[in-house]
Amino acid sequence: MQEKTASVAAASAAHAPIQSQLTEKIWKMKKTFTYLGSIIDEQGGSDVDVKAQIGKARAAYLRLRNIWNSKQLSNNTKGRIFNTNVKIVLLYGAETWRTMKAIIQKIQVFINSCLRKILQIFWPETISNNPLWERTNQIPAEEEIRKKR
Repeated sequence: MQEKTASVAAASAAHAPIQSQLTEKIWKMKKTFTYLGSIIDEQGGSDVDVKAQIGKARAAYLRLRNIWNSKQLSNNTKGRIFNTNVKIVLLYGAETWRTMKAIIQKIQVFINSCLRKILQIFWPETISNNPLWERTNQIPAEEEIRKKR
């Protein structure tokens, strides 16, 4: 049986190797650690985890490209599919994130760009965020994260 033991030291903790009292093995020190799909770093920040979740949500969005391009589905149906397949992935673990303005803005930019592509709104045709959210029955990301808490 292979034993996997690693630890992430908090920013205030000393960075000396940790030795187990029971097995006398020295644990590996890591800068990041994945636990239940969320990335925890030694600074306790959320930036790395948010970037990873945006990448996973982008992959989920791209897998559904045929649905977004479909003329047979209504925008309401596409919005519901977006919420259940992309937004869920994006906001996984959001209740533990530090809600800094930069993080919320990154999330909102990703959501808005996906919604504009779903509605096939491309430059130079533009639409502001509030009408975009109304047309797709969305709420701002900050409110959604606050609800999850």
